[in-house]
Amino acid sequence: MKLTLSSVDDLSARVEEARAEYERRHPGRPDERRPVHTLYVPADRFTATTPADLGKEALRLLETHVTDAAAAASAFGIDTTLAETVHERVAAKLAREPVEDLRIDFEDGYGVRDDAEEDGHVAAAVEAVAQAYETRSLPYYWGLRVKSFADGGHRRAMRTLDGFLTGLAERLGRLPGGFLVTFPKIVTPDHVRIFVDFLSRFEAEIGLPEGLLRMEVQIETPQSVAHLPEVVAAAGNRLVAAQFGVYDYTAACGLPPSEQRLDHPACDHARHVLQVTLAGTGVRLVDGATKIAPSSDKTKDVYKAWRLHSGLVRYSLMNGFPQSCDLHVAQLPSRYAAVYASLLNGLDDAVDRLRADRAGQADGAFGDPGTAAALTARLRHAADCGAVDRDDIRDLIG
Repeated sequence: MKLTLSSVDDLSARVEEARAEYERRHPGRPDERRPVHTLYVPADRFTATTPADLGKEALRLLETHVTDAAAAASAFGIDTTLAETVHERVAAKLAREPVEDLRIDFEDGYGVRDDAEEDGHVAAAVEAVAQAYETRSLPYYWGLRVKSFADGGHRRAMRTLDGFLTGLAERLGRLPGGFLVTFPKIVTPDHVRIFVDFLSRFEAEIGLPEGLLRMEVQIETPQSVAHLPEVVAAAGNRLVAAQFGVYDYTAACGLPPSEQRLDHPACDHARHVLQVTLAGTGVRLVDGATKIAPSSDKTKDVYKAWRLHSGLVRYSLMNGFPQSCDLHVAQLPSRYAAVYASLLNGLDDAVDRLRADRAGQADGAFGDPGTAAALTARLRHAADCGAVDRDDIRDLIG
């Protein structure tokens, strides 16, 4: 074949460079467990037994108000064919691992205290985390939320994190795995860059490996949504998750209190920006929280709260956010019930499609590597969170 150009080697080299840069920025889903929620606990209320105590109370609520499959279907608004299985597995989850990701909150859930008082709570948190770690009761993922740089809390945020990490290093000699620091209310990427510089400086001074301290950004201001690519770039390789903040965002957008809710169209826009910006990067998408909780311990009030919360959990899942936030112990049963029902729905079909794919019998879209990878990730997620038994999945698909 006759060609006009004698060589395109330089252009091909540039294509390869662009592809390598794209793959660096979009490594895909990390090969690690993904939590289904993040539970916030005010720093002054956190103790070494908090996760277990929350599990006991959540299990008491479940056992008190859900006595059989029919009650589970009614309480959580789930399919009656799944209700018995979901009920059993939620009870087991609350007894075994009630909290998958916990954040010791020094921000909105804690408020503004004088330095002496917050320093005392930092020291208490160090001891509580150390005891929980030593008794193997620390959640799989855990961490701190510090104060925002946007409202003058920057010195307190850095002092709190420095004091906590320094104290933990002295108490344990190491940083337990699964740690994440949440950086809230971002109004400019410069604040993220400064916080990252703080983390790097701390690592260098105390002798930690560069990049060990990982972070989560809270996207809860219009400015952080508008400048999300710059925020992500500023966080760099430390960024593990991006969490949407419902109440601050909707308030900043001028919505009245009655419309400050997770399923408002304004929130849909912000979530879409998060999805488009972070697709393929490996950064976890985390949806916001709701303040819904039972107004009393009466069954009708508990059911009302559970149905509302379950519906919002399903809304997050439907919109591609497999993780979102909880603020109240009563949200744990409805969290796991909604997640488990979602993962169990269509499970048999997913297993059949994967078995056919592995046997070389799949055709069309079912045989696409991306589809197989997504199905495998879903089953692994279901096993990690307790919706299904890991051995059962292994027996079915290997």
